[in-house]
Amino acid sequence: MKKSEISIQEAKNALQESGALFTELFKYGSLVVEFYKPEHKDLQTPHNRDEIYVIAAGEGVFDSNGRRWNFKAGDFLFVPAGAEHRFEHFTDNFCTWVFFYGPEGGEKPDGQKER
Repeated sequence: MKKSEISIQEAKNALQESGALFTELFKYGSLVVEFYKPEHKDLQTPHNRDEIYVIAAGEGVFDSNGRRWNFKAGDFLFVPAGAEHRFEHFTDNFCTWVFFYGPEGGEKPDGQKER
């Protein structure tokens, strides 16, 4: 599926058809959009690009570099490249949009100069 409008139901269907825990739905330049639904436990490891999650359904606890907070549908979560992170204690219906973007190693925060 590589169209520029994707409904939540289309994303869920594509994920189910893939038979995987995540599926790529869209790519444009450095942007890659995926849909992710872990089962029982989130086993992901740090990624080499900056990442945004927008929670599509469910709720739980998000841990990023030891900082923990509760999340629910509609919430926005940012994870810089290389950061340890995972979803914990999530409901059975939990699923999320995933947006990877920028260069490997991540972008520099505002106010930081390139080295």
